Amino acid sequence: MRQILFAGVIGMFLTVVGTPLLIKLLARKGYGQFIRDDGPRGHAGKKGTPTMGGISFILATIIAYALTKVITGSQPTFSGVLVLFLMAGMGLVGYLDDYIKIVKRRSLGLRAKAKMAGQLIVGIAFAVLALQFKDARGNAPASTKLSFVTDFGWSIGPVLFVVWALFMILAMSNGVNLTDGLDGLATGAAVMVFGAYTFIGVWQFQESCANAQTLTNPNACFEVRDPLDLAIVASALMGACFGFLWWNTSPAKIFMGDTGSLALGGALAGLAICSRTEFLIALLGGLFVLITMSVVIQVGSFKLTGKRVFRMAPLQHHFELKGWSEVLVVVRFWIIQGMCVIVGLGLFYAGWAADK
Repeated sequence: MRQILFAGVIGMFLTVVGTPLLIKLLARKGYGQFIRDDGPRGHAGKKGTPTMGGISFILATIIAYALTKVITGSQPTFSGVLVLFLMAGMGLVGYLDDYIKIVKRRSLGLRAKAKMAGQLIVGIAFAVLALQFKDARGNAPASTKLSFVTDFGWSIGPVLFVVWALFMILAMSNGVNLTDGLDGLATGAAVMVFGAYTFIGVWQFQESCANAQTLTNPNACFEVRDPLDLAIVASALMGACFGFLWWNTSPAKIFMGDTGSLALGGALAGLAICSRTEFLIALLGGLFVLITMSVVIQVGSFKLTGKRVFRMAPLQHHFELKGWSEVLVVVRFWIIQGMCVIVGLGLFYAGWAADK
């Protein structure tokens, strides 16, 4: 368990210390945030704030994971490396989008087709590789069965699995991206979910089917390839995001940009897929789902009826326009996210206990 502690502490230290250096670098190059003209008036003062801050916690997470392995003398696992690959790959797509917006002065960034192509390439590579590298028990990092607390039902086959994995990756990435509209909102929410996955990974490791001979009830075990390493990755992400929040909270000194939001969404999807908790992520990341649905409802309502349900979508801006301060919206949304994590972990434990 030392690895989990090391990963979290190193990740947090690196972003607390390293993010100010990134802020200075980005400010010197003039990589500032564009602000929508039709957004809340209070956001006008954020124009020019350094963006692409996701670089900070992406690098911190990878370095924290690597240093933890070196310090403890343990070996990386395929599951852990694949989640980091998915995070970095999606972050690279987001970086290209941010770079074009800022440096090339093209407000929409990457063309929609190019952005989607990049996400598909990274997502497909992850999904295909996740079905390889089986361990002695025959477990690959991912399973072709659907999962909630554990796998259930019949195998959907490798082709449908790739489609399902892509849906999860795109949904979580876009969900975090839509949530990243207020100072610290997406970062703080992500910290809670990564904390939940740290707990889930530890629990799955302790109750792993690989240790069935020492368990009180072998029927309630988890068939997950590398649960402890997934907990280490989640801890590194939690620590890195927590340190980044020091600089990203209101008033933000730096924004994560698409670089960060796509990376975090990819990491969340990767952890859910590799820990066999695919449907559970919809609850653990409930705030991301709620905000995404607000956009779907807004767009659908306007196209069908010509009327808007919310004053502005995503949902956080609706409450801003109703007069809530930015900090009030963020804190209350964090409370909602915290409740989602508590309920999700409760269901995770209940699902395990039901099999005992």
